[in-house]
This record gives sequence, C-alpha cells and structure tokens, in this order.
Amino acid sequence: MPKFHDQADVLKKPGWLKIRLHRTAEYAEVRRIVDKHELHTICSSGRCPNQAECWSRRTATFMILGEICTRGCRFCATQTGRPLAPDADEPRRVAESVALMKLKHAVITSVTRDDLPDGGARYWAATVEAIRSQNPDVAIELLIPDFDARPDLLDEVVASQPDIIGHNIETVERLTPELRSRATYRTSLVTLRYLGDRGAITKSGLMVGLGESDEEVVRTLHDLREAGVGIVTIGQYLRPTLEHYPVAAYVAPEKFEWYRQQALAMGFAYCASAPLVRSSYRAEEALRNVKSA
Repeated sequence: MPKFHDQADVLKKPGWLKIRLHRTAEYAEVRRIVDKHELHTICSSGRCPNQAECWSRRTATFMILGEICTRGCRFCATQTGRPLAPDADEPRRVAESVALMKLKHAVITSVTRDDLPDGGARYWAATVEAIRSQNPDVAIELLIPDFDARPDLLDEVVASQPDIIGHNIETVERLTPELRSRATYRTSLVTLRYLGDRGAITKSGLMVGLGESDEEVVRTLHDLREAGVGIVTIGQYLRPTLEHYPVAAYVAPEKFEWYRQQALAMGFAYCASAPLVRSSYRAEEALRNVKSA
C-alpha cells in the first residue's frame, strides 16, 4: 500500500465533524453489558462516531470471521494479511450477545475472506440462523463483502432470510481502482442487483470527500437505484492514519442534504446523508421506511 505522509495534504477538520454525545439510560445499560461480558462490537473497536446514539436506539454492529482481511483497501483501517481459521462457535456467541444487549436491530459485518472456498457464506448464514433462534423479534441486517458476485454464495446468504442485506459500493467508479482492493464497481452492482432479484431488501453506502465530483456522486446513486437498491447511506471519508488515502475535501452539511434530496427524488425509500453517517446509522429507521413504502 502506498504511504501518504505529506502533511500538506492533511486538512483541518471543520466544526461540523464534532461528535454529539447521546447519554441515555438505554446507552448506559448497553455499555454496562458490553463491558461486563467483554462483548465485541465494531461500534467500539471501530470507534464509530455514532456509537452512543445507536446503542441508545438498541442497535449495534458485530464483526464476524476474525479481524484480518484478505484485501487491502486504501481507505480501511482493518488489518490485512492471512486470517485465522473461522471459529465454529462464533454464531452462537454473537446470538447470545444480541440477547444480552437486548437489541432491537442487530447489524452483522465481516472482513473479506477470499481464503475460504465459500468466502465465509456458511458462517454468515449460520450467524443469522443462530440470532433468529435466540432472538426471534430482532431485526437482522447484514453488511456483506461481494463474494465475487457468485450466485451460489449469495443464495446461501439470502436463504438465511435476514431483514436487510447491505453491500457498500464505497466510492464512485473512477476512484474505485485507487481505493478498493480486488473489488470492482461493477462487481458490487452485480452483487446488489442479484440480491434484489432474489427478494432481499438491499442497502449500500458510499463515502465522499475523496476527490469525486457531484456529478459522479449522482451517477453512483443512479447506478445503485438501477440495481434495485432501496436504502443508501452517504458519509464523509475520514482518514484512519497517515498511511491511508488522504482526504481531498470535507463536504459541507448542506451538500449532504442535497445528496439526500437527489437520492429521494430517484426513488430510494430511505437515505441517510450527513458527515458522520456510517453504514448502520439509524438502521432500524431505514427498515421501517422500506417496509412502509
């Protein structure tokens, strides 16, 4: 991965990127349970700016299949390398965590496991089934890798019947080769279209502030809608370290609102668009909007 150490490229963060904390009784209870039982959520390990708000809403995100990814995307802080073998007991433990935290909406994500013959599809399905068995009333949302758009692997995930299946397009087509490892813009669109054709409620997200134009963002939204995506999220790219791709611009809140209006005009059932929005932001609200559409 190229290294970007030029301090001249490091922009000062504007005031609108300050995190507003949500300290509610619900958040405090979830925090206590997570600490007491040493539960792993990507909310904490990824230092998500929306952790307190989401936990207050009884929404949390878990990462399965380890912490080492087989891909090395230039925007992502996840470690790249040779992953350990999957933990066969992980689905049960995730389901127990969902129960302990008394979640209403559980989001599951993972590293990409190109090292596994099925990309980890079996573990994804087993995790959904375990959560559903112990928590029949919990909404389950997945944020999956592209599985190289293989129908057999995507079918296995769809068959587990999660409420939402998301896959992030991440950025506009022109910047994809610079930012994403192995994944392609078109493969992501094929993956999302296939999921939608199989009856899944689909969701995708993209980052801005990487050097894209407004026209490219609108084109990406159009391509996602053409692929049948019903929910979209748009957030500001924040550089994890100086080793990662530099921020080209901090996009103003007014521009995010313009993006949101563009998305809604295209027919998306729900669009969350703001500087600190991440993939699972207000996930339960998005699901309600799609079901009532």
